[in-house]
Amino acid sequence: MNQPEASVAIQVLPDVQGEELLRIVDEVIAYIKSCGLPTYVGPFETTIEGDYDKLMDIVKQCQKICIQAGAPSVMSYVKIAFNPKDGVWSIDKKVTKHHS
Repeated sequence: MNQPEASVAIQVLPDVQGEELLRIVDEVIAYIKSCGLPTYVGPFETTIEGDYDKLMDIVKQCQKICIQAGAPSVMSYVKIAFNPKDGVWSIDKKVTKHHS
């Protein structure tokens, strides 16, 4: 696929404090990276691109990871770009020029 079908940016906010927050968020990021899709970790959210259905499964699992890691609840902010016909701009196209 030349252009990804979808792009998702997710920010998880487990209901915990201090270093515990970082620990759980790091678990979520590790899971996202393990999925093998193009990923960009930013200071407030992580962006993933690929097949829409796979991305939605990843978003769902991120919530469960927070709870399994000890958070009593989690709030998530998700942005979705979806264009099954023509694809969406890739992470590289959007940010590489700003990081060279």
